[in-house]
Amino acid sequence: MTELSKKVITFGCRLNNLESELIDQQLKQHSIDKNVFIFNTCAVTSEAERKARQSIRKIKKENPNAKIVVTGCSAQIDPNKWLEMEEVSNVIGNLEKTKKEFWKDFASYQNNELNISDIMLVKEDKTDFTGLTKQNSRYFLQIQNGCDHRCTFCIIPYGRGNSRSVSTEKILENVSEALHNNFKEIVLTGVDLTSWGKEFLGESFSLGFIVKKILNEYKTLPRLRVSSIDPAEIDYELMEVLEHDHRLMPHLHLSIQHGDDLILKRMKRRHLYRDVINLVNEARRRRPGITFGADIISGFPTESLRAHRNTLNLIKEANINFVHVFPFSPRKGTPASNMKMLSSEVVTERAKEIRDLGYKNKIKYFKSMINCQKKVLVEEGNKGYTDCFSKVHFDENISSGSLVEAKIISSNNNNLKGILL
Repeated sequence: MTELSKKVITFGCRLNNLESELIDQQLKQHSIDKNVFIFNTCAVTSEAERKARQSIRKIKKENPNAKIVVTGCSAQIDPNKWLEMEEVSNVIGNLEKTKKEFWKDFASYQNNELNISDIMLVKEDKTDFTGLTKQNSRYFLQIQNGCDHRCTFCIIPYGRGNSRSVSTEKILENVSEALHNNFKEIVLTGVDLTSWGKEFLGESFSLGFIVKKILNEYKTLPRLRVSSIDPAEIDYELMEVLEHDHRLMPHLHLSIQHGDDLILKRMKRRHLYRDVINLVNEARRRRPGITFGADIISGFPTESLRAHRNTLNLIKEANINFVHVFPFSPRKGTPASNMKMLSSEVVTERAKEIRDLGYKNKIKYFKSMINCQKKVLVEEGNKGYTDCFSKVHFDENISSGSLVEAKIISSNNNNLKGILL
């Protein structure tokens, strides 16, 4: 959970955080009542929804006269569930929350009102993120929204709609704005990032195409990073850029989800175990020193002990350095919610095993960094990130947004320690 001006409370992904900044911008621009609180919800897990409900009740208790507005994926998917909460005044959709004209007319909406469009009918992304320049040291740039795939565990397409891409022209305009505001790193983000450009006609558009376009157009951009990507759709052009332009950061976060081929098929994923191994090997051949993160689901329905061990084997063989583990959470309306569930004890135990293995890989990687020289982008005071997305702490405070040369002198469980050179 993150907050902006303590008025926009955000749960979930980077895209939600970016959209929350847009909401915050609109609240200020239109002088919307200071007693209004916006909750931007997530639907990935039931735990995210539970935390949102808990936070809503807490804010209302502390601010009895507050107007509570709920938006985000969970609100889009099941708006009445949120409107039924006595603390909630209004529920608005994922399309509405990003429309500047909606916030302009916000004062005219009555309490206990739903403002939800059919997200599945949205065909293009017209969100205007111009002017969002308070993103610490990294500039998050949304280039895509929605998803055309229907993984059996995932409800997000029903909260975000089908895939739609931001135009090349708009992306380049936002990159120019980021550079004008002296950002040293741009992070491309989206719901299904590797599907960018698929609906465009003409040239062969791909994630690799837009990455290369940005780097070719803006030679002074120091760092470009891509957020979570699907291992089934990484294109040749992206691999070429990874090899030849070192301004593309050597860290890929992969939406792997599992290491067993049968479970991957039941998840309706489009890759297999060997595809992940081939991908990481090819990326390491092209860019030695690259690191990998991965999203992994533990305890998927019907998962056998052997299937679970295949996930552990994949993390070991692929040498995933940063593992994000999600204990399986059934989402109402998804095929996986009707499959045979494992006990919560087994799901929790297997999540811990995966987490422990990921932790060992991270610590091993951290130790290999000691005495290495790295460029670090400072984010807040004495913290920053290397090109491989490892957190570095310094003893002294450094200006946020600075790109500094550092020597790594030690590591602990969570981060590296560096000294300025």
